[in-house]
Amino acid sequence: MSDRPSKPAPTGPRAARKREAIVRAARTLFLREGFGVGMDAIATEAGVSKVTVYNHFGGKEALFTAVVAGALDEPLTPGPDGGDENGPDLAGLADADDLRAAFVEAARTWVRAVRENDEVRALRALVSAELHRFPELGRAWREHGPAGHHPAVADALRTLADRGRLEIPDLEVAVIQLYSLLLFPQMVFDQYGTELSEDLTERLVRDGVEMFLGRYAPRTPAAAPTPGPASALAPAPDPG
Repeated sequence: MSDRPSKPAPTGPRAARKREAIVRAARTLFLREGFGVGMDAIATEAGVSKVTVYNHFGGKEALFTAVVAGALDEPLTPGPDGGDENGPDLAGLADADDLRAAFVEAARTWVRAVRENDEVRALRALVSAELHRFPELGRAWREHGPAGHHPAVADALRTLADRGRLEIPDLEVAVIQLYSLLLFPQMVFDQYGTELSEDLTERLVRDGVEMFLGRYAPRTPAAAPTPGPASALAPAPDPG
């Protein structure tokens, strides 16, 4: 459970910079020392006060889930504070002329980045290990929900729906389905000490996008039948 009562987190550019510094520091220390690292150490590493850490996250469980989710979504936020300058542009999918081709390219880049990132692999292993010692981590994860954990994906899908490019009645389900189609196969095989081949990964990406778009593509209303000549619609004469 959270160490402090929940309250709205600080907002604004300055608060965003502090939040990024806290997440980066926590990621470094969690990987080095595990979930047992103290909040004082995280605050010192981030160059902020311990109160500031609690103001942003409420407790260590929420901070830990933010670190893990941020590592998975990092390739989706290109730039100096994100993953790669050439990272996938999910935010720009709504403006793509060919949504399917743009989605495949973004998905391919996202999967490759997560698949090749050693820190992401280490964080996934850390989650598996620490859940046995700290079951409250599972509760913290459930409380946030998929859309809260993965804002980059949720925002992109929400924009696609708002623009009429997709029809998404349940955003939470759609976020989980997209991760299940694209990232979860990589995670499951990696957990067993192996990895999918490049060829199979490519096929999974292409088919995964095809399945996702097939589920959420806008449905065009069925055309009404065209009436024939009036005589064809008239009842047949009664032979009696």
